Parts: sequence; C-alpha cells; structure tokens
Amino acid sequence: MNKRFAVSLVSAVSLLASGSAFAQSTTAAGAANGARTGGEIAGPVGEIVGGTVGAAVGAGLEIPNAVITSIPRDEPSVVVRERVVVGEPLPDTVVLRPVPRYTEYRYAVVNDRRVIVEPRTRRIVKIID
Repeated sequence: MNKRFAVSLVSAVSLLASGSAFAQSTTAAGAANGARTGGEIAGPVGEIVGGTVGAAVGAGLEIPNAVITSIPRDEPSVVVRERVVVGEPLPDTVVLRPVPRYTEYRYAVVNDRRVIVEPRTRRIVKIID
C-alpha cells in the first residue's frame, strides 16, 4: 500500500511540476492546483502534500517585479500569427532582447504585448501587457 501511495504521489508531483512549469502562476494558485491534483490522486494526504509542493513550485515560478519593471515599454512590436500564450514558444523570427540585470530571462514585444521568455526554449513565461 505504501509503495503504491508513494508512486502515486511521485506521479502527482511530476504532473504538477510539468504542468505548472510554464503556467503563469503564483504561490497561492500553485498551492490550490497542487492540492486539487494531489487530492484526486491520493485523497486527503495527497491533497496536503500536493498543496505544499504546488506552493513551492508556484513560488519558484514567480517573476520578480524588478524584472517586469525593467522591461522598456517603447520597443517596437513584432506581429506573429502563432498563439501568444504562456507556455508556448515564440517563433525563431522573433528577436529576444536581454532583460537588464537579469540574464536568466529575455523579452520581446509581440502583437503589442510585452512577454518574458525563457531563452533556452523560447517559451513565454509571463505576459505583461
């Protein structure tokens, strides 16, 4: 029984982490989503563990306000036909610019919206406006 529970819990955590890795999330949303997923898989105990893991994942995904405020508003916008949503990669034709003082992020202005991007995968991690 314990082995099955542990396997279920590990599965829940991996599903939660992969599903929320590119989600525009906060600590509270991560906790709520984790609790829901954990509860569905492992009942009340899974709900507690899932909520804790979800909160940690959500906290790790939050982008500091300093990053958001350091992105210029006056950059020219590029028009793309692809969906511009969190979790989707930007096309290779979009030039990614470095975020001042934050080398782990890049940004672009796409379809009149500023987006923060994970440079290795080009996936959008936050849409600012």
